[in-house]
Amino acid sequence: MSRLTVVFFVLLLCRCHEVLGADQPNVIVILTDDQGWGDLSLNGNVSIETPHIDQLAGDGARFQHFYVSPVCSPTRAEFLTGRHHVRCGVYSTSEGGERVNADEIMIGEVFRNAGYRTGAFGKWHSGMQHPYHPNARGFDEFYGFCSGHWGNYFSPMLEHNGQLVQGDGYLADDLTNRAIRFIEGEHKSPFFVYLPYNTPHSPMQVPDRWWNKLKNKELTQQHSKKKNEKIDHTRAALAMCENIDWNVGRLLSKLRELNLEKDTIVVYFSDNGPNGSRWNDGLRGRKGSTDEGGVRSPLVICWPGVIAAGTVVSQICSAMDLLPTLAELAGVEVVGTKPIDGLSIAPLLLNTKIAWPERTLVHHWKDKVSVRTQGFRLDYEGQLYDIDKDPGQQVGLNDSQPELAADLQDKADEFRQQMLSEYGKPFDRRPFIVGYEGARLTQIPARDGVGHGNIERSNRFPNDSFFENWTTVDDFISWECEVGAAGIYRAEIFYTCPKEDVGSIVELVFGDSSITGEITVPHDPPLTGMENDRFKRTESYVKDFKRMTLGEIQLEEGGGTLTLRAKKIPGDTVMDFRLLLLTRVD
Repeated sequence: MSRLTVVFFVLLLCRCHEVLGADQPNVIVILTDDQGWGDLSLNGNVSIETPHIDQLAGDGARFQHFYVSPVCSPTRAEFLTGRHHVRCGVYSTSEGGERVNADEIMIGEVFRNAGYRTGAFGKWHSGMQHPYHPNARGFDEFYGFCSGHWGNYFSPMLEHNGQLVQGDGYLADDLTNRAIRFIEGEHKSPFFVYLPYNTPHSPMQVPDRWWNKLKNKELTQQHSKKKNEKIDHTRAALAMCENIDWNVGRLLSKLRELNLEKDTIVVYFSDNGPNGSRWNDGLRGRKGSTDEGGVRSPLVICWPGVIAAGTVVSQICSAMDLLPTLAELAGVEVVGTKPIDGLSIAPLLLNTKIAWPERTLVHHWKDKVSVRTQGFRLDYEGQLYDIDKDPGQQVGLNDSQPELAADLQDKADEFRQQMLSEYGKPFDRRPFIVGYEGARLTQIPARDGVGHGNIERSNRFPNDSFFENWTTVDDFISWECEVGAAGIYRAEIFYTCPKEDVGSIVELVFGDSSITGEITVPHDPPLTGMENDRFKRTESYVKDFKRMTLGEIQLEEGGGTLTLRAKKIPGDTVMDFRLLLLTRVD
């Protein structure tokens, strides 16, 4: 980019702010969960209506080749930091592997340091305990859940700024209500709202209003491998997407009502490909895949009066580009010691005539590495495809373009050598933090623990699971922890226990400290969730767990193993265990 172009670009932004009568624009970033490229009428799906998102694209810019990671937490890491998820320590979607390294600077911190009010409402999925919690990563306000997925979407247990609360109604609607309430707050300073919806991720729960419209709808656009498609799963996903669109419409209506429409940048994208084998515009791959269908996401950015209506961006772009782009558009300085991997794509949005650099994007998940250039993709098996001519990746070009295939394979090999040589769980030495400075309450869920002996998870997907089959005094649950601040902590557990098994005595141990408590109150609710599912889930069903105070324990600063054991078991089982809470009380 020439110096003259940079000067022109800066003057244009200054002029924008002057015309709008605002020093800095507000920013709303909407991130959906498991919504594929093809899950919008904007991108040609005739079975769904998403008029508000379509209009957002018509009023601003839409991207034809925008890329994310194959699954949830890596994409969030890349958006939040502007850096590749491998650099950020993210290698899994649960059990601590979803945490973004504490020394990374996140977008909430960038905007809060510039004087913005910052709020996050929804699925965080980048770490639960401080210093990974959203309130420790630049967000003044947080309402939602920190786990990778949630087991109930109708008035579930959530958290608000670290305190456990009860949700109010269908979760996507509730999150939107909270975001709107935040937007309605004082306007002395601009706001930055991050709204990561939990849908259309499973469980496939959606209110009747949206399900009834689609439950019997004939779907004329089918997945390329028709036999793999689960029609009711697809219908439920599309119904959830229409609900998202309705909520986006409510947000946009509130901006107009408050006369903030022209003062606000609105961004809309998804975290990975579709969570099912459904129509995706012929792209190969789905969630979890490094092929085109697993990593191409819709992206819409609207700023009326600044970004020309109907702008179409064809250059390849990445979730890592959003932080530097929004910072540049808002005139916000990105201060950090680590280099940003993303590029500001503001010039593409403002139609400045510049020579755009050639780029190479590397997509990775579970040892599969794929490389994307502007026109081509080398898949994880080393096959080269012309994506412009062959978006479904059907015709390999290795024989006709061996030099290009070899060049991209070199880039994939270099990524493996430089980025993946010390990557993943075997290299993760980060403990779970208890009592981090400034954090009064620490959640320690079953998800992050290890069950020993007979103890089993309620499901192979840990995120919203609980431990069961605790039958002997040799069984125990452990967490590798580090106490950030010495002190006295109240320990509470969330449990279920049938009447005939009441009386177990359990012990919590850390270092030389321990406390014991007895389960005296029976609480044996049934599994729930299936009554609201539109399609049978693969994740754990949930329960209404009872909250019980175990006692107070003195914890000394430092690392060690936190252990929950049974000292006495008068019945067949100790309990089903969901969550341990530690609250600093001294």
